Amino acid sequence: MSSEGKKLFNIIILGVSFMFIFTAFQSCGNIAQTVITNLNNTDFHGSGYTSMSIIYGVLSASNLISPSLVAIVGPQFSMVISGVFYSLYIAVFIQPTTWAFYTASVLIGIAAAVLWTAQGNCLTENSDENTIGRNSGIFWALLQFSLIFGNLYIYFAWQGKTHISESDRRTVFIALTVISLVGTVLFFLIRKQEDTKAPGDDDSTNEILGESSSARNKMMRAVAAFKKSITLSFTKEMLLLSVTTAYTGLVLTFFSGVYGTCIGAVNRFGSEEKSLIGLSGIFIGVGEILGGGIFGLLSKKSRSGRNPVVMLGILVHFIAFYLIFFNMPNDAPIAPMEGTDQVAYMIPSKEVAMLCSFLLGLGDSCFNTQLLSILGFLYSEDSAPAFAIFKFVQSICAAVAYFYSNYFLLQWQLLIMVLVGFFGTITFFTVEWGAAAALAARGSDYSSI
Repeated sequence: MSSEGKKLFNIIILGVSFMFIFTAFQSCGNIAQTVITNLNNTDFHGSGYTSMSIIYGVLSASNLISPSLVAIVGPQFSMVISGVFYSLYIAVFIQPTTWAFYTASVLIGIAAAVLWTAQGNCLTENSDENTIGRNSGIFWALLQFSLIFGNLYIYFAWQGKTHISESDRRTVFIALTVISLVGTVLFFLIRKQEDTKAPGDDDSTNEILGESSSARNKMMRAVAAFKKSITLSFTKEMLLLSVTTAYTGLVLTFFSGVYGTCIGAVNRFGSEEKSLIGLSGIFIGVGEILGGGIFGLLSKKSRSGRNPVVMLGILVHFIAFYLIFFNMPNDAPIAPMEGTDQVAYMIPSKEVAMLCSFLLGLGDSCFNTQLLSILGFLYSEDSAPAFAIFKFVQSICAAVAYFYSNYFLLQWQLLIMVLVGFFGTITFFTVEWGAAAALAARGSDYSSI
């Protein structure tokens, strides 16, 4: 197999592995609060929102050390270990206890930081200036198939059910744990790249993340990776992109946890309210896959760069937020187990709710594919620290959003996303214009990014 073929194979395996792991984890996140609501009349007293807040809070803090851990262990084995912890978190729901639930939340936060840092490094190692856009799209589209498969099962298994029994819960979470373990094993298929570093590239990330049997050299690489993360955090481009990244963290919280809970709480949806959570996840996944395919795989045909894609993303999200505001009761995110009988500005419509799910996924893919692409382009030699910063900002904002989701009415959550999304779009435009100018100075074709 040629070098380019090997790199494409690695990207596909990376995407498929993440697809299996996040088929399990995102389905778990989508139904966690609904399942927990049905458990809270037992000895279990956890909160899905609080768990997610812990996960993303720990994830954000762990990104300070994740480049160093990846430097010591290596990206492939880092992803394998992280996948095991994802599986353990999901397995907790088979027979949940409060202490195990929150302990697993802390552990998966650390694992997630390592997983996404290693993923960014693997994506960049197997890409170049001309293929980063394509590879980002392939990875993102494969990853988002995770929203289809898990939620299809939930939709059919829970159709017509207003209460989730112990048997239903165990069956779902045993299946999700096995799926997560399958994705973890697939990481072993990723093939290592030849060391093509030229002499004198001693300060590059390839050197930082290179293989060495010397414990001293590994420690030096870990320290260098940590220092590089701190340095990159205060560059102009990274500070500007952090606003855009913050927005993706807020949206991640909303579509992966809050919106499904809102749908499941609307009593006017009748006996379908619980199965609609799974259907909503499917429509989000369709939007994500469509966006990844169009704006990633077809990026070579674009001659105007990333800004039009991000502009489309924010417009699509604003339309979704407007429709959700009109369709969903204000108290839906914090409704009790009995649900809510309130009505917003229209009679709740299942069709509008599913359309909004699709728009949330499509808009999210616009932002994430372009962020992955621009990070891989700007920081091709510092990929692990750059992607660690990306996940740090995204995760801390997701943690904050999960925390306030316990208390804020729907209208305030939507307003926060509108404001941060507006400013995040402007800051992304600023960085992209700078990237275009740099390419022009090098005489490269702008469409290549």
